[in-house]
Amino acid sequence: MTRAAFCGGRDPFTYMAPLNAKLFLSANAEDVRDAVAAGLPAGQILDSGAPAAEVDAELRLAFDFDGVLADDSSERVFREEQLSGFLSHEERLRQLPHAPGPLKPFLDGLAQIQKLEQQRVAQDPRYRPLLRTAIVTARAAPAHKRVIHSLRSWGLSVDEIFFLGGIDKGRIMSQFRPHIFFDDQLCHLDSTRAFAPSVHIPFGVANNELCKRGDTQEELVASELRRLTAKPNESKQRYAR
Repeated sequence: MTRAAFCGGRDPFTYMAPLNAKLFLSANAEDVRDAVAAGLPAGQILDSGAPAAEVDAELRLAFDFDGVLADDSSERVFREEQLSGFLSHEERLRQLPHAPGPLKPFLDGLAQIQKLEQQRVAQDPRYRPLLRTAIVTARAAPAHKRVIHSLRSWGLSVDEIFFLGGIDKGRIMSQFRPHIFFDDQLCHLDSTRAFAPSVHIPFGVANNELCKRGDTQEELVASELRRLTAKPNESKQRYAR
């Protein structure tokens, strides 16, 4: 890392366009909310219990899909029509690509790096790619079809993809060991941050109520967990998405 900007206390995310930056990260929740309100891709770095990363030649990044790489339109359907309505909606629109979400341009940039790495592999079979990407989503079949079609339509691919359908995302993180994971829902990040540095993307309907409040990170996590445990049946359906 060779570049830096010191803004004298002013909002640093206002310089994203001049610096050609695709993502703003901060541990300050207020800064992140302001950046999102300005229409910029931003995420809050959460406190993590993950052990310090070992020396590793490979850089691994993992992403949720809805509300992160894709927009929140399907999440809105899920909240309004519950699981059955969501599955019918996704099956009906399986050939229609999702609109891009806030981190889709960031993944575009990573994909360009991976294309260069594949060219290097073609020239030198001994070369080992340094970048590895994954999607880890609570979706399951048949809703997986639209995810795959969207990626193909965008001209993107990832190295690994997990349609968990109810399995805790933290279990995947314990094996994949990403250097960073992005998700729009705090209820998922509460388990993943034990295994990987985790970033909350406060975008879309899943965060509309949270983003209006000035709570601390710990209060936001506690509030989301209270909401889930108050309605256990709906919680189970939520993880099927």
